[in-house]
Amino acid sequence: MKLVNPLTAIFHPPPTPGVLAVFGHLDATVDAIGKLRQGGHTDFTVYSPIPRHEIEDALDQPVSPVRMFTLIGGISGCAVGAWLTLYMSYDWPIVVGGKPVGSIPPYVVIMFEMTILFGALATILGIAFNALFAARRQGTIAYDARFTNDKFGVFVPCEPARAGPVETLLRGAGAEEVRRA
Repeated sequence: MKLVNPLTAIFHPPPTPGVLAVFGHLDATVDAIGKLRQGGHTDFTVYSPIPRHEIEDALDQPVSPVRMFTLIGGISGCAVGAWLTLYMSYDWPIVVGGKPVGSIPPYVVIMFEMTILFGALATILGIAFNALFAARRQGTIAYDARFTNDKFGVFVPCEPARAGPVETLLRGAGAEEVRRA
């Protein structure tokens, strides 16, 4: 009988079965992404040694919802900054030379700083929220160390029975190496 730590399954999930392809050229990688999308594959991982807009365009991923957290936080911060400064001015009025107690220009700095503060905090919360509650892939994804140097890679998670057509598709797109993971 073997004693197994229950946290091992959480922090070291079993590998995801699939096909890993190594590409030497950007054009071949973009072509493979297009063929995979035409073939009905939507859940695959692309590795690149450098950020390339061609890959981003080919993936056509949705925009991150974190920017809405930032916008809502910024607007809330500006509103809180305006309310805070005006409330304090009317709570403790200092009338100087007949000027209005609730004058907006001196409070713009506080409103700006609260906008930045609330926007930054909302961004951090948005990132944490999306990281914790986003759909997670079960298992580890295949990887090759050459993807950090000079090669591009595409990992397509699929059952071993469906791996044959995916291998053929990736080889036809110009993969230098294709292996099951």
